[in-house]
Amino acid sequence: MKLLIVEDNESMRRTIKSIIGTLADEIYECSDGSEAVTLYGECRPDWVLMDIRLERMDGIEATSRIMALYPEAKIVIVTNYDDQKLKEAAFQGLRHNQRLW
Repeated sequence: MKLLIVEDNESMRRTIKSIIGTLADEIYECSDGSEAVTLYGECRPDWVLMDIRLERMDGIEATSRIMALYPEAKIVIVTNYDDQKLKEAAFQGLRHNQRLW
């Protein structure tokens, strides 16, 4: 399995990688939504773990762009923020792309 971790906090990326690293054969990492869109096209991971709050392009926008280009993408949005507006925005972004898991 190929996994893309999109997280702007390097410490959190390391933590995620250490927890699920044994489940993936290849792990790619980036810290920004625009990087995620580009890297997704280059490595075509099986799964993406996408943080919501990122520099330049947030995870919701990056998710929308990836899914518009690659409808088969499997993206799990993760965040440590308990903000109802962020949850709704993420859910609407997925609904807009007709993909709900």
